Amino acid sequence: MFLYRTVYESGEAEYVVEKSRFITHIQPILSYDEGLEFVSRIKQEYKDATHNVPAIILGPGQEMQWASDDGEPSGTSGLPMLKMIADEGITNVAVVVTRYFGGIKLGTGGLARAYTAAAKAGLQNAGICEIYQSCDLTYSFDYSVLAKLQNLEKDGRFAIGDIQYTDVIVATLNCLIEDADSIKKMMNDLTSGKAILKEDKKGLRRISI
Repeated sequence: MFLYRTVYESGEAEYVVEKSRFITHIQPILSYDEGLEFVSRIKQEYKDATHNVPAIILGPGQEMQWASDDGEPSGTSGLPMLKMIADEGITNVAVVVTRYFGGIKLGTGGLARAYTAAAKAGLQNAGICEIYQSCDLTYSFDYSVLAKLQNLEKDGRFAIGDIQYTDVIVATLNCLIEDADSIKKMMNDLTSGKAILKEDKKGLRRISI
């Protein structure tokens, strides 16, 4: 089941216009506090910069949105970044665009375009992914089943994760939650009902787009 779209990993980018340097840092986050900690860390790292403009979006429906202009003219930096990220359908992300002023004023429109372009470059470098609700099914079964299971894995409905080689095979199959029932049926049919489901755990899967 699709939950939301976010960045795949941390990312950085640099954008230069009229001698001003814009350095973007992006981080996937799961909470507002985590986002604030990221913003604080970047501000400390670039405390000599002219501005460190942050934006945070959280929630499957982008319910929580926050940005600051950090001393830039009101509405010229944080809010344009926030709008661009929201329009891309991305959430659970924190962004900080650091500016080193180059001596040439960009004007309100120029500032908005520069901050937006810098943030967008950061998103592209971080990569975009979709988060789906998944299921980890841990089974124990006979050794003779493993090769057949690995062959069935090729159809893409599930992925074999951790495998333990004991007196029997103990393996975890990861699938999307909507496929869980069909995977359970497959395991039952494949082992003539002898596979033992040891754990049925809900989780998340990231799929790059």
